[in-house]
Amino acid sequence: MTIDTQIVQALEHMPDNLKHELLHYAQYLVANYTKDHSIQESQTSKRRSGILQGTFVLPLPDDFDEPLEDFQEYMS
Repeated sequence: MTIDTQIVQALEHMPDNLKHELLHYAQYLVANYTKDHSIQESQTSKRRSGILQGTFVLPLPDDFDEPLEDFQEYMS
């Protein structure tokens, strides 16, 4: 039995007020899936590999964990 057949059978047993709610929910899902799907496609197509190459140099300096001078007034 296909999903379409199962949906039609479920609709046959539903009262009209539930059918209206189901219609609104289905329209909501279609509208939001279309928007979310296009946003995800555009975000994944903009990614580039190796964009941060050479940014982080290891090993870290010895004073890496020391408090910064700019924050001395907040630390006291």
